[in-house]
Formats: sequence, C-alpha cells, structure tokens
Amino acid sequence: MLFADTELNEKIKKAILDLGFTDLTPVQKEAIPFLLNNEEDLIALAQTGTGKTAAFGLPIINKIDTNNKKTQAIVLCPTRELCLQITKDIESYSKYFKTINTTAVYGGANISTQINSLRKGSQIIIGTPGRVIDLIKRKVLKLKSIGFIILDEADEMLNMGFKEDLDFILAETPAQKQTLLFSATMPREVMRISKNYMIRPKTIEIASRNEGAKNVEHHYYLVNARDKYKALRRICDLNPNIYGIIFCRTRRETASIADKLMQDGYNADAIHGELSQAQRDHVMARFRNKKLQLLVATDVAARGIDINELTHVINYNLPDDNEIYVHRSGRTGRAGNKGISVIIAHNRDGRKLQAIEKMIKRSLVLKKVPNGDEICHIQLMNLIEKVVSTEINPQINQYYDSIEKKLTHLKKDEIIKHFVSTEFNRFLSFYEDAADLNIKKKLNKNESKTKGRAEKGYTRFFINIGKNQTLQTHNLIGLINEKTKNRDIPIGKIDIMRNFSFFETPQEFESIILSNLKQANWNGNKVNVEISKEPKNIRKERKSDNFQNKRKKSKNKKSSFKDRLKASRKKYKR
Repeated sequence: MLFADTELNEKIKKAILDLGFTDLTPVQKEAIPFLLNNEEDLIALAQTGTGKTAAFGLPIINKIDTNNKKTQAIVLCPTRELCLQITKDIESYSKYFKTINTTAVYGGANISTQINSLRKGSQIIIGTPGRVIDLIKRKVLKLKSIGFIILDEADEMLNMGFKEDLDFILAETPAQKQTLLFSATMPREVMRISKNYMIRPKTIEIASRNEGAKNVEHHYYLVNARDKYKALRRICDLNPNIYGIIFCRTRRETASIADKLMQDGYNADAIHGELSQAQRDHVMARFRNKKLQLLVATDVAARGIDINELTHVINYNLPDDNEIYVHRSGRTGRAGNKGISVIIAHNRDGRKLQAIEKMIKRSLVLKKVPNGDEICHIQLMNLIEKVVSTEINPQINQYYDSIEKKLTHLKKDEIIKHFVSTEFNRFLSFYEDAADLNIKKKLNKNESKTKGRAEKGYTRFFINIGKNQTLQTHNLIGLINEKTKNRDIPIGKIDIMRNFSFFETPQEFESIILSNLKQANWNGNKVNVEISKEPKNIRKERKSDNFQNKRKKSKNKKSSFKDRLKASRKKYKR
C-alpha cells in the first residue's frame, strides 16, 4: 500500500513524499486507515524501528483542528532522545501546516522556554512523564480538553518505574478521548493500563513480537569476564568499517568503556544520563553524520536512536530481560540492509544464551575471538584498499619530482614496506604475541559453581516475591527504580524463583535498597527485602543431592567389584 492511496490530507502526503517515503510499513498499513476512520482506542504491538511514529503521528496531524491553539494531543515517551526524535518527525510531517505547533517537554532543559512555548499555544505536546507532571502541577499544561493521548514505548516507561507517573497523567485527561498505546511487549502492567484507561481497544500485532529480524545474524564470543574489553577491541579491529552501538548495563560502565576506546585510538563516544542535553545532541549529531563509528550507550539512552545503516550491535553485557536483546538487535539490519548482533559472553551466560535462542527461534553462532595475525591481515588489506580507491589530488604533481628524488635509493618492495610500516606499526606491535582469549564451552558446569554467590563488589539481596506472584525481571527493576526514586542504580544478576527472588547491586547501594523497599507493596503483596544468606532448605537440598550422588558412586563401585569377581570365578572354572 502506498501513502498516495491513503485518505491522508494532501499536505501530509506532500511532506511524506519530501522525506522519500512511498510505501507503508506493516504497522502503518494497519494503524493509519483505522485511526483515520475510527474514534476507538488502539493497542499496537510492534518492534522498535517499524515506523510507529508515522503510524500514530500522521492520523493525529490529520485530525488536529488547525484553528484551535489549545493542546489537542499529547505523546508520552520514556526518554529525552525519543522525545526529541518524535518531535522532529511530527514537525517534518506537519511542515505544510503553518498553524500547527508542536512542543517537546523533557527534563534536563530550560523549563522556562518550554512554558513560554506552551503559553503561545501548541496543539501537539511530546513529553517525558516527569516534566509533563511538573508542568501540570504548575498549571501551565492543561489536559482536560485533549482528544488524543499516545503512550509510546509503554513497556519501557513501566520498566523505568514510571507506573505512578502514568497513572497521575492519565487521571488528568478527560473520559472522552482516543487512547493509543504503542509497545514492543505486553507485560502485566501494560495490560493493567489498557484495562483501566482504555475502552474496548482494537489490537494490532505486527508479526511475532519476540522474534529477531530475519536479516540479522546473531553471533556470540565466549571469553573470561576479565577479557571482555580485549575481546571488544578485537571484534572492532576485525571489522574496520564497523558502524554500530555498544550496549552496556550502567552509566558508569558506558563512560568507562567509551573512555578506554577513545584512549586506544578508536572513533567512539558515549551517550548516557550524566551528559547535558547539549552534549547529548552533539554526540548524536556526530554519530548520525557518521563522524563517529562507535556509540557506547545504555538501553535507556539509546531510545530514540533511529538509524538505518548500522552494521553491528554489540552486547558488552546482556540485558536482564531477554526481550530487550531483541530490541537491541533490531537496531541493525534495517531498510533491507544486513546486520550483525554480537554478544560478548562468559561462562555464567549459558542459560541466558539458550533462552535468547528460544525467543528469537534461531541459533546463536559461536565465533572465535580472532588472533593477532587474522586482525593484522584484515586491517592491512583494508589499508591497501583505501590507498587504491583514494582519488589522486592534482596538486600532488607539483611535489612529485621532490618525492621521487627522496625515494630513488629505495627499491619498489622497500617503498611498499616503508609505507605500510608507517601506517601499520601500531597494529603489528599491539598484536605481537597476542594471547588466545577464547575459552571452552562449559557453560552449565561453571554456572552451577557460581550460583548463589554475588559478583565481587556486589551485594546479593533476597526479596519475598517471585513467579507465583507474577514477578518478572522488568517488574523487579521497575519496583527498585520506583521505590528508591533512583533510576541509576546498577542492577546485576537477577534470579526469579517460584516464591522469592534474588538480585544484585553494588555494595554502596545496600542501605538505600534496604530502607526504601522494606515496607513496599507490589500487586497486593507486602515486600520484604534483606541481604541474602543461602536458605536452610536450599542447603539441605544441596546436601541431600551430594549424599545421593555419593551413594550412587559407591553402588557403582560395589557393582563393578561384583562384576569383576564373577568374571574371575568364571575364568578359574575354565
């Protein structure tokens, strides 16, 4: 289906044509005709990068009363980057409507500028929950007369602990409105919002929400935890033309990895919550313009990054929620391009890798971390290719005689060696006698040895809710974020059991976790959190297992002795 065939306003069609879009994506094909002709609520389940902004943005622009300056639609999203990306898209789609105004409201920017823009009149508001609430409380942003509310990346907003914020904002909206919910997944909290605030919504589900993109290859490298950064360097060096995002778990790790890469001469930078908005915009502009090859980011900071040409997504650490891996990998292999999703794994990731394979319904391909000779050969050939394809500048001719005189005493092969050494000595010296970083695939065995023990520098907590209370990984992260009012606490390994769970955080956050989650309530369950000690029943089970194993071994020994005795008797009778 083409945009030209839709019932959209001709001004919108003209703007879309200017952007070079002709065909509708699957989610647009389902959502746009429905929203143009219906007032009903809508739930759309589709992965990141499927054209969701246009799916809700174009019909909303089409329905805006251009003669009325009051706020008529609000889009809520989890991050500043996504807020700015949606605003930019909406402005592009509505550029031929001179009286449609759009305002982005988000934290980390001057609130006075946003207030002035709202007072002048904006029909469409795009905002993050925290700043929207701030403006509502200041009585600058009024939502009692809006006709549309859009929750974009609803699952991620709930993962980040915005549950109470969304309830507050939705309570400020009129009963008669059209509510649109766009999400990659449909966890319990998203279902709750749909039941509480939506009326018989139509549901659109594009393909399977858990499957990876078909044109993305999934690779993993198995190394010791201490060698992860070395492996990252080798993967980057193996792909000289890499253009990708490296995903880390925390702000601190993001900044650390980016700093190391820059110090080691890589064209890299980081994007995380500690940067000012101007710094973030500068980094993103460089990355979009391909002035940066590598962007190191957290999942939250990467929301709103919409680039079609990424060659690689590298998981420096796997996310706690496997569905987030699908979102990450979906950032490459777009617009008909091929992409590679890379996992730098270690022994404790075995079960997670198996769970990801089940989810994406494809095998993860184990790759060997390249040795120094392989990397040097690839980098050298890349250098030669660049030299051959470089256009000769005519100004070189005026210096040619002087250059030739300088090189007359050298033979052809010597000139080539000198030239290559000038450019290439760094690689040759760095990878001389480089160690083998690969480790053998003994995932389950090693996992069992470390299970129940916290990583060094981390505290392991016990919490009295688990699968039977419908707790999932993202629920636990959201609960911690919400109750501590701190979304920057790094959360390590999470184990969800039947009636209880375990999670790890750096030791410095012990007191804040214990004090803020002590009397918390989750889905009607009173929460109890304490520093983990292995429960007695688990110890008993473990001792019992060890005892049974010893008995089996002794039985095997006895039976083998009896067999040998029988055999010797037969031999004697003969």
